[in-house]
Amino acid sequence: MGARLMVVDDHRLHAEALASALKLRGHRVLAAAAPAAGAAELVISRAPEVCLLGTAAPAEPGVFDPVARIRRERPQVAVVVLGPVPSPRGIAAAFAAGACGYVRHDERIEGVERAILKARTGEAAVAPALLQQAFGELLQPAAQPDDEGQRLRSLLTQRELEVLVRVADGEDTRVIAAGMGIAPSTARTHVQRVLMKLGVGSRLEAAALAARTGLLDPAGRLDPGE
Repeated sequence: MGARLMVVDDHRLHAEALASALKLRGHRVLAAAAPAAGAAELVISRAPEVCLLGTAAPAEPGVFDPVARIRRERPQVAVVVLGPVPSPRGIAAAFAAGACGYVRHDERIEGVERAILKARTGEAAVAPALLQQAFGELLQPAAQPDDEGQRLRSLLTQRELEVLVRVADGEDTRVIAAGMGIAPSTARTHVQRVLMKLGVGSRLEAAALAARTGLLDPAGRLDPGE
């Protein structure tokens, strides 16, 4: 027997596509909507059996406030979070808020349906592999950035960090391209991506930010040959 569902996701097209796929599998989808200020109210008013709640940033503070409100005002509604591969903190935050499941955005429709059916019966709807990965990170945590330079460095790929080193050394696009063995257009794209990730508007600002935060300290530079 199909479940009575609501699908709430950051991307309306994704919500509608998932809702359509679930309808084809015999489920009754009451609504498919993008999150907004009234999302929790909509779920509370419609009272589905299961709500699929999508998020792109499961570790951000407050992202699961709607889950907590839904569970507080409609405890019979089972909330399953749809999100990216989460950090242990993301999974913990989802369950702490009252979610009873966590499913990756790229999960096949069969996996989403299994999670729905488990959640409807009160079971924890989390893939064993996802839990294993999360607990593995908790037991053997990766080094976390402890300052601004490390945080910014974590945003850049090895190639982008090399580009930033060259920008900070005053190289122009043609010199960067020649030194890295790439086309000038590719070098220009790399530079633009670095500026975007660092949240600055010019090469000068990027170099200044790198100097101020220690982003390019010798210990933090990546060997371009890695």
